[in-house]
Amino acid sequence: MFFNSIDFAVFLPIVFLLYWFVANKSLKLQNALIVLASYVFYGWWDWRFLSLILFSTLVDYSIGRKLKSEENQTKRKVLLWTSIFVNLGFLGFFKYYNFFLDNFITAFSLFGAEIATNSLNIILPVGISFYTFQTLSYTIDVYKRKLAPTEDFIVFSAFVSFFPQLVAGPIERATNLLPQFHKKRTFDLSKAVDGMRQILWGLFKKIVIADSCAELANHIFNNSADMNGSSLVLGALFFTFQIYGDFSGYSDIAIGTSRLFGFNLKQNFKFPYFSRDIAEFWRRWHISLSTWFRDYLYIPLGGSRGGTWMKVRNTFAIFIVSGFWHGANWTFIVWGTLHAIYFLPLLLTNKNRKNIETVAHKNYLPSAKELLSMLTTFILTSFAWIIFRAKDIAHAFNYISGIFSASILDTPTLKDSKGAITTTLLIVIFILAEWAGRENLYALEYLGLKWKRPLRHAMYYAIIIALFWFNGKEQQFIYFQF
Repeated sequence: MFFNSIDFAVFLPIVFLLYWFVANKSLKLQNALIVLASYVFYGWWDWRFLSLILFSTLVDYSIGRKLKSEENQTKRKVLLWTSIFVNLGFLGFFKYYNFFLDNFITAFSLFGAEIATNSLNIILPVGISFYTFQTLSYTIDVYKRKLAPTEDFIVFSAFVSFFPQLVAGPIERATNLLPQFHKKRTFDLSKAVDGMRQILWGLFKKIVIADSCAELANHIFNNSADMNGSSLVLGALFFTFQIYGDFSGYSDIAIGTSRLFGFNLKQNFKFPYFSRDIAEFWRRWHISLSTWFRDYLYIPLGGSRGGTWMKVRNTFAIFIVSGFWHGANWTFIVWGTLHAIYFLPLLLTNKNRKNIETVAHKNYLPSAKELLSMLTTFILTSFAWIIFRAKDIAHAFNYISGIFSASILDTPTLKDSKGAITTTLLIVIFILAEWAGRENLYALEYLGLKWKRPLRHAMYYAIIIALFWFNGKEQQFIYFQF
């Protein structure tokens, strides 16, 4: 079930009414309703994969309870590694089996050995990368005694399968989300209104910005061999805003929907395209994943505490694994490696924590230096997105070669020039709105609240009209494939 579908537009009000007007007198009943709604939400795509979520839930719930009572350190490690093996085993099979098999065959063919084997027609379960990491963080935190395991199976099931963030995040930590299922929740109108406002902005990002950019980006990337350099540059820019609008839009809808039910999820995007260096970009882009890798991979490897070699090794490890998390393709690995190369000079010169405050803090405009830094970071990021978007390494190389050719000075040749102009204007409006709200949790949080009511409502109506106007370009959320 997609957030931008009629199905969800019917599903959400029904669950909301049942939650607050039927199950509101019993916390257990509310939690059970969330589990039921979450399984319906996920099963709407393919009910067969509900067994994976249920099995993962049973494994980590049982291991969590065992870890609470087990004092023998060797047995505790066995329990932890059982959870890691089961969760990563499922993820590895469904997501990476054919990748490793194909590369294994290719490696042997280089030495003249032919191996006869067949790839499997494996369907990747939606959201498996997200809920796998969520349950793993629970087991690891319980093992480290940072969190007391829950005894309530319904509560734990709700934590694992919570439908707003089940298939594309944010990847919530048990330390933040799990305790909220144990507390009585009362309806808060101001929180619900704020949630609706964030949902509205998330839908605008997805339907108006991302889907409009997707049409143009897909056409250019799919026909890149016939495009001149300037058209290829536009394709990279359109994809840059497509992936941001698509993924951060999903997060906004997820966070806003959670607020309708009395839950607070953590911010997952913090205006990353206003970053002044790559380190700041990664503190603002897909925050729930980058902090997951920081806490459960980078720091256990030694972080930046050791010598130069350890810093280099750990930096490449976290970025390469982060790239590989996105999918079974060398493009993602190269994308992660490129970001490691971007990041390394900042780390080695101790400048990776230089830009902590929001750019142009308490000012309307950035300084010339800030503007140049933002543009440089944006260009580096957009360049890396080309590799991310390409279907394979050869495609990425040819695309980049096409940009760095004499034709970059030619006029872009696009099939839909009018659409490109309209989309560019929408992006400009979007950037201005994001800039105005860059110090908030999301752009629309306070934008217009001090305006006179007719003007404020006119803005909301304009967004709603835009949603219906551009709704025909419906595209699947990009991160569903990860």
